[in-house]
Amino acid sequence: MSAPKPYPRPSGARRARRATYAAVAVAGGLVLIKFVAWLLTDSVSLLSTLVDSALDLGASSVNLLAVRHAHTPADAEHRFGHGKAEPIAALVQAAFIAGSAFFVVAHAARRILHPEPIEQSTLGIGVMVVSIAATLALVRYQRSVIRDTHSLAIEADALHYVGDIAANAAVIVALLLTDQLGWLRADPIISLGIAIYIAVNAVEIARNALDMLMDRELPADERAHIEAIVLRTPKVRAMHALRTRASGPYVFIQLHIELDPDLPLVEAHAVAEGVEQALRAAVPNSDVLIHQDPYVPNNPQVALEEAAIGGP
Repeated sequence: MSAPKPYPRPSGARRARRATYAAVAVAGGLVLIKFVAWLLTDSVSLLSTLVDSALDLGASSVNLLAVRHAHTPADAEHRFGHGKAEPIAALVQAAFIAGSAFFVVAHAARRILHPEPIEQSTLGIGVMVVSIAATLALVRYQRSVIRDTHSLAIEADALHYVGDIAANAAVIVALLLTDQLGWLRADPIISLGIAIYIAVNAVEIARNALDMLMDRELPADERAHIEAIVLRTPKVRAMHALRTRASGPYVFIQLHIELDPDLPLVEAHAVAEGVEQALRAAVPNSDVLIHQDPYVPNNPQVALEEAAIGGP
């Protein structure tokens, strides 16, 4: 086999880092303006989004460090690269987000029992509109980066910023209901809904991170795509023992191809090279390992190998 191609792709690594810088800048700006607005309005729902933005700032800062580390090339001590820095960062984000949800629940429960009027609600609404606009722009940029890099850390970041958009919109509703209709409990009740939404996001982020840390197989449709690429390669009679996993921005693929027993070694090598190149072209940032076996119809050894890795 030829030497592995260098990864990650430089442009993808740069875009991922820029996305983390953008997230830190947006979160920092929102923390500042929300803090001032909360001091002036004393809105608990606004406080909930302030806490969430502060935790966003911390989580995005962790993300920045994790993405930089994840895209560090493999070295002598980390032969498979540093990609798992991303799911570790995603777990840290999940903890941040869950903590913010618990804080908001406690504060909202107190305000439900002892409702208080909100001051300068117009200011609070203006701050929320600015927050929504800034966060929408950030999420759109993050989505474009995710399509190119498949970064779990940035995907986790984008997921909770989408939650922020919903939370900020809910705060506007709470401020309007409180100011226009005098429903003092609308503010803490809506903040409870925000907290639940935040907690659901935390669970989803943690689940995806744990899947990657536990080397979960790629989704069935992606595995089927890999099999189709392999089996349409000329001279490949069959394949088995497919194993896949993701590690941050990288995908690792291992499989056995079955070739005619009388195929010369040089030709068998060329066939495996063709399969490897086709998979690398189809699966970004992939590391491919292929073993060549002689094709034998109804070979019991194939069934044993499939059973050993938990295959069909």
